[in-house]
Amino acid sequence: MSQDVNEVAEGTGAPSAAPAAGGAAAMESVFSGAYRALTLGVILSVSMVAFESLGVATVLPDIARDLDGLGAYGWGLSALMLANIIGTVVAGRSADRTGPAKSMAIGMLIFAVGCAAAGAATSWPLFLLGRALQGLGVGAVMSMAYTMIGLAYPEHLRARMFALLSSAWTVPSLIGPVIAGTLAEHTSWRGVFLLMLPLIAIAAALTLPGLRKLDRPQGAASAAPAGPWWKGPLAASILLTAGTALLLQALLLKNLALLIPLAVIGAAVAVPTLRRVTPEGTLSLRPGIGAGIGVRFLLCAVYFGSEAFLPLGLQELRDVSASMAGLGLSAGAITWVLGSAYQAKLDGKDKSGRTGSVTLGFVILLVGVVIMALSILVEAIPALIAVVGWAIGGIGMGIAFNAATTDTLEQTPGEQQGLVSGSLQLAQTLATGLIAGLGGAAMAMAHQHGSTTRTALLCTFVLTAVLALAGVLVSRRLRPAAAR
Repeated sequence: MSQDVNEVAEGTGAPSAAPAAGGAAAMESVFSGAYRALTLGVILSVSMVAFESLGVATVLPDIARDLDGLGAYGWGLSALMLANIIGTVVAGRSADRTGPAKSMAIGMLIFAVGCAAAGAATSWPLFLLGRALQGLGVGAVMSMAYTMIGLAYPEHLRARMFALLSSAWTVPSLIGPVIAGTLAEHTSWRGVFLLMLPLIAIAAALTLPGLRKLDRPQGAASAAPAGPWWKGPLAASILLTAGTALLLQALLLKNLALLIPLAVIGAAVAVPTLRRVTPEGTLSLRPGIGAGIGVRFLLCAVYFGSEAFLPLGLQELRDVSASMAGLGLSAGAITWVLGSAYQAKLDGKDKSGRTGSVTLGFVILLVGVVIMALSILVEAIPALIAVVGWAIGGIGMGIAFNAATTDTLEQTPGEQQGLVSGSLQLAQTLATGLIAGLGGAAMAMAHQHGSTTRTALLCTFVLTAVLALAGVLVSRRLRPAAAR
């Protein structure tokens, strides 16, 4: 998403991105007059998504039990994440042509419709439909949040903005799980979704006016890409979503004669399509932007893939209430902010240490996963030690996420603004959806073959731990050798 902002900002109506000289640059803030409204709008938009994410994750076990969806529990997360792919890809490409305002407005509207549909659902399939609509909206909103930073802010302010994006989860992480858990225990989980509607309206009112000042970046095509629609980003994102969904659904089948060929077909559709919607070199983890997108995938697979099963594990295996299980989500989100702020401070002093920060972040995140998993799976360990473990994991995520994102975006040319920011969000979405779906498939297989939830969660946490180790290796490729 990052770019030579001096080129992008000229003539766009965005605040001038030319670096201020000397002390003026040091004194400039993301809350300075030229940036204040947009900064507040971005923070509120991300906070809105964070509140929904943490709230729904807390009460999803209650929703699955109420709507008879425990057998397909992973789809409660994967439906949103897979639809998110379409919203991310389409919004990112649209922003490159027309600027981010239209994509953000449409994304917020679809998100609101999805919240209303999920809150009113009377069956698990209808609930999943609402979650899919939410995913379309969330993909656009989060993709545009990163796009706006690259378009509107000079290089010396971007690390601070990425830290603020992480901090936008602070208040939602404190109150989201508590409010959601209380609503589920004393009224209904449906209130979590209905509560989102006024929040979306407020976020739109504060964000959209500032976005209209940002035009499309220089160097972007002035018209839609040439060629038939089935070769465009919308068709590619739909194919990617369909292939991934087929793969995950195949893993829920009992019949191996169907499971294996359908899973192979799903992968055969998804992988080539993923190559089409991401920058060249992404799948090969080419040093630079490709590896940066790969690091985002691994970070989110480990963090969100583990976190997705934290409330379920505490409630199902350790008999912890929904509101108490939400403490783990809150702890991880808060320490993510602290880790991100720490990395932003380091970044202001020495930008050359980002690769080391990413490696360190993966190691700390791995430690958090291990502590959390043991606390859920081993009855001799107090259940709430899982909260401590996930607080440790959040620190590692904050450090690595900030460092990797900032480094990747600084290597991105201006005309690829939407493509790379969308690809980063796509990697996050795909990773979360895949691990949630694989964990859900492990749950289904365990129950189908007489095993237990404990075994399924063990398999899921082992997978995320292995991915954390892979992240340590990939982090070394963040910068091409010539740029180190």
